[in-house]
Amino acid sequence: MFTNDMVECKQDEILMQGMDPSALEALINFAYSGYVAIDQQNVQSLLIGSSFLQLQNVKDACCSFLQERLHPKNCLGVRQFAETMMCTTLYDSANNFLHQHFVEVSVSEEFLGLRTEEVLELVGCDELNIKAEEQVFEAVLAWVHHDRHRREPLLPELLSKIRLPLCRPQFLADRVQQEELVRCCHKCRWDLVDEAKDFHLMPQRRPHLPVFKTRQRCCTSITGLIYAVGGLNSSGDSLNVVEVFDPVGNFWERCQPMKTSRSRVGVAVVNGLLYAIGGCDGQSRLSTVEVYNPETDSWTHVSSMNSQRSAMGTLVIDGHIYVCGGYDGKSSLNSVECYSPESDRWTVVTEMSASRSAAGVTVFDGRIFVSGGYDGLQIFNTVEYYNHHTNRWHPAAAMMNKRCRHGAAALGSHMYVAGGYDGSGFLSGAEVFSSASGQWSLLVVMNTRRSRVSLISTSGCLYAVGGYDGQSNLSSVEMYNPETNRWTFKAPMVCHEGGVGVGCIPLQPA
Repeated sequence: MFTNDMVECKQDEILMQGMDPSALEALINFAYSGYVAIDQQNVQSLLIGSSFLQLQNVKDACCSFLQERLHPKNCLGVRQFAETMMCTTLYDSANNFLHQHFVEVSVSEEFLGLRTEEVLELVGCDELNIKAEEQVFEAVLAWVHHDRHRREPLLPELLSKIRLPLCRPQFLADRVQQEELVRCCHKCRWDLVDEAKDFHLMPQRRPHLPVFKTRQRCCTSITGLIYAVGGLNSSGDSLNVVEVFDPVGNFWERCQPMKTSRSRVGVAVVNGLLYAIGGCDGQSRLSTVEVYNPETDSWTHVSSMNSQRSAMGTLVIDGHIYVCGGYDGKSSLNSVECYSPESDRWTVVTEMSASRSAAGVTVFDGRIFVSGGYDGLQIFNTVEYYNHHTNRWHPAAAMMNKRCRHGAAALGSHMYVAGGYDGSGFLSGAEVFSSASGQWSLLVVMNTRRSRVSLISTSGCLYAVGGYDGQSNLSSVEMYNPETNRWTFKAPMVCHEGGVGVGCIPLQPA
């Protein structure tokens, strides 16, 4: 200001608008002493002042102070303040905290005071950490009742953002339909509630609903513990060993082994429990299933599949486990089975259009996507998806490269495949599919060639775990960060080499 040809350099007095006097005094003292005391009372005025005076280190310290003290009662205010002050890191932290603690935030005074457009944006968000969609409905009702006279006309628009078809039928009948505000609104009652009821009563109409209405919310900013299950040792023997990776601490530690040795095993996580499904024990393909409870560090058996299979694709959608394809010891399979943890039963559903073992399988846009694989004669680049509401398979855009024994995972609006084998070489290449463009494109390659690799997403990043590079089984792990577009090595597994199955158990925020 004073060393450039600005108007202030010629003035005797300069008025500094919006600057707290005590904050300015503290910042002037900091300029001489290198010390400033930050507390709850002065942090906002110090952040405003340090931003104005371009004291970046003080500004960063204030952001860290607020970040460490995020709470369901203050995160909305901190987020708004961070946006005003253009503090990107603090804004992102507050936003992630809001998503992770949505239910607790929704009963706060800050939430009840939100503007209409802010509530609409929030309840339309995929990233909310909820146990059931009913919690979003209750949050919206509380917000409307807080200022009923002005907010009641907004109810139809708000309810259209709630995924009412995902609510339990009893809740729709006993709570939503009986709510006075809903009963008094024709649009709510006839359009939105009836749409949700039809979803349960007439499954054939489900494909006509907007995709977001039946897509489960998933808070990807929550860190999960990654479990590596079974696999092979350096001699090629099947293992019963299990270890778990903490992405924050970047370390692996061993946990209770399975009752059965399993390589090429399917892994799924439902309700905080880890399922190890099928695989090969070194001699035969398995149909048996066992489940791990991390709270008791113990494994128990549940019902077996209808078919023996290894190298199948395994995933979870709407609280049910699906296994797709695989190898039964004689041939590649096109059959698909679905497991209900509630009834402890496996049922056969519509088979895929092609037999696929060692395919990539993931849930993306509320559908089951199966990519590539091997039918005993050829390796595919084809992709198909399954609509579990209609029990039908449909073709999707093919990958750029054919591959089997690759990893597949979804992250936000993108689906990724990485590594694998194309019939002539072991791959380090990766591809990404965008739901917006409907096309595949090449992704930056991994640092290591990895066949039999497992790919899993947590905390907004992808983890490629283990595999085989054409010469040896791998214990190494790489993480892909979409923001930096880079793969970086993380701590290697301590007990495994080779094709492990992986599952991620989210940690509930403190």
